[in-house]
Amino acid sequence: MTERLRFPYRAGILFLALTLFVCLAPAAPSGEKSGKITEGQRVFSCGHSFHVFVPGILADIAKTAGIKDHQQLGLSSIGGSRVIQHWNVAEEKNKAKEALRSGKVDVLTLSPIHLPDEGIENFVKLALESNPKTRITVQEFWLPFDIYDVTFKERPKTVDHNAQTSESLRKLHEKYFHDMDGHVKDLNKKYAKGSHQSVFVVPVGQAVIALREKIIDGKAPGLKTQEDLFTDPIGHAKAPLQALAAYCHFAVIYRQSPVGLPTPNVLKKAGGDEKLTRLIQELAWDAVTHHPLSGVKAEAKQ
Repeated sequence: MTERLRFPYRAGILFLALTLFVCLAPAAPSGEKSGKITEGQRVFSCGHSFHVFVPGILADIAKTAGIKDHQQLGLSSIGGSRVIQHWNVAEEKNKAKEALRSGKVDVLTLSPIHLPDEGIENFVKLALESNPKTRITVQEFWLPFDIYDVTFKERPKTVDHNAQTSESLRKLHEKYFHDMDGHVKDLNKKYAKGSHQSVFVVPVGQAVIALREKIIDGKAPGLKTQEDLFTDPIGHAKAPLQALAAYCHFAVIYRQSPVGLPTPNVLKKAGGDEKLTRLIQELAWDAVTHHPLSGVKAEAKQ
């Protein structure tokens, strides 16, 4: 074989080898940062009343987004709970542990109130032992009663949600966000393998602040006051806030923008229109793509 013929022959062999490598290489683990996820995810959720509405709305959003086979495997619901309370449910009744041990959970959603909360790490460890590809999300939410109280025992006599300003809201949540982000970073350092990220932040609290700022500025269609987001002083969510939280979870779980999707049923029933829907979708996507621990790369913006 002449030297002239030998080079293209070698190049052809190299090309074939690379092609086979690409075709046969295993897909990237679900916990790694990557592009849009289009396959339906199997989700289990643990949470309190600031989170338990998410699974139903998320399923509705996934359906309108054309995602088939999205499954809500189960829900552990405990009012006012820390994650450790879900962990401490009796073994024979603990559906969360049962689901995780089956290895069939793609995404576990958690919603801690304040730290410390050893339940988060307990679930992370069990989830990854059972299925290393499981992604665990931690919902950072809006503070109850518009106060920062790690004991969750303080109950103000009066709460005026409308009295908050953009500056006061951001200052109020600063330490909460900082501590939660720090905890998630530590968990990833402890349990991550290489560049693999397994624990993600769903920045609902940041999105809520952004929506309240729009209301303050008079730029939220159909929402006149900040009180329009809450049913009571503690801050239980009305339909617009519920939809916002669910869109944040959708964006993190499926790594795709909700902007442009049809109005979800929860907003339709509350009389929300397309303009409000669009705003909520944009705020959710913006919060997720700007959070370094969401797992959604900035270049994935649509």
